[in-house]
Amino acid sequence: MFDRPASGERAILVHLSLQVGQEDLYELKELAKSAGAEPVHVVTGSRQRPDPKYFVGKGKLEEIKSDIAFYEADIVLVNHSLSPSQERNLEQALEVRVVDRNGLILDIFALRAQTFEGKLQVELAQLKHLSTRLIRGWTHLERQKGGIGMRGPGETQLETDRRLLNNRIKQIQQRLAKVSKQRSQGRRKRKKSEIPSVSLVGYTNAGKSTLFNTLTGADIYVANQLFATLDPTLRSCSLKNGSEIVLADTVGFIRHLPHELVAAFRSTLQEASEANLLLHVIDANAEDRDDTIYQVNQVLEHIDANEVQQLQVYNKIDLLDSVEPHIDRDEVGIPIRVWMSAATSAGSELLFQALTEIFSSTKVMRKCYLQPDQGGVRASLFNYAKIIEEKNNDFGGWDLSIEIDKKHLGLLKSVKVEEIDE
Repeated sequence: MFDRPASGERAILVHLSLQVGQEDLYELKELAKSAGAEPVHVVTGSRQRPDPKYFVGKGKLEEIKSDIAFYEADIVLVNHSLSPSQERNLEQALEVRVVDRNGLILDIFALRAQTFEGKLQVELAQLKHLSTRLIRGWTHLERQKGGIGMRGPGETQLETDRRLLNNRIKQIQQRLAKVSKQRSQGRRKRKKSEIPSVSLVGYTNAGKSTLFNTLTGADIYVANQLFATLDPTLRSCSLKNGSEIVLADTVGFIRHLPHELVAAFRSTLQEASEANLLLHVIDANAEDRDDTIYQVNQVLEHIDANEVQQLQVYNKIDLLDSVEPHIDRDEVGIPIRVWMSAATSAGSELLFQALTEIFSSTKVMRKCYLQPDQGGVRASLFNYAKIIEEKNNDFGGWDLSIEIDKKHLGLLKSVKVEEIDE
């Protein structure tokens, strides 16, 4: 076999037009650049169906081989999912490393992950991907186990590799289970405090992180590349009416997001499925924006977040002609779409206005007069309502001005209450 070179290689891109499962060539180029590769040539072609042995035909295989020699390429990036046998056969025929689309995305995720949880999630996804592609790849990690009861007769190197890999997968899954439990505790705590959660979702490079920084004043990493940030970030944000929400920036989506990644990042993506509102960030300047909207909604359905209320944010309108910041509403006047630019902050006040309207629609203002023996009701109001003002009254009780969700009005059934004009 040949040596596998380090990252940063000169890459030949292979893109075939197929009848089903068509990928985007521009997206492949962006993925390659995001992984640190230097695309030097693109090989295109068309087939009704992939060749079962090499994915490409024998003629196209010879063309790729000559291009590798001419351009002195180090790696071949295929804009499709390859079976393990196709990947092995291509590497043996071309004598360079071959990476399919899923492997390329996994490599970018490994490059971007920063937190402990993110690195574990990426490693888990990579190991599951590697489990179908074992060719004596783990011999450097550990010698074969010996000793009584530790190994059956004639255990092969491949069996040892598979055992080592499965053990590592189990270790990572156990660690991620603990992290997932911690995340669930945090979500329960936010629900108990009645702070609404808003998750930013959208196609990768749509501007989610820039919007997140604009809304919260945070300083998370932003770059014009695919999957610039992976690790989820949560920040509190104040709306115009003084109420608080929690914003969560999530990983960007992409066409045919590898199943290994969806499974590994399920605990992170659960922030979206359990949110009160999804801010669906859309690149308004993208030619295929309708398709990217569809792809995002497909992933949301896969993680059971398709029933969560959405507010679409058409970002990057500064790149469009004659489009001013504005709010689109449905037939009853509820905001459904905001047109803005996160980079220039144009229209950000409209987004705050839309969020305030959405989260104020279920809130009401009340003045409550509590007797001294209603301390339990007072404690419940502190848990489930926003206390705007509290005063001790002349009878040893409390007079409270509160903002409370309509679903919790039952807490006030034994209390003297007055409505407050908003």
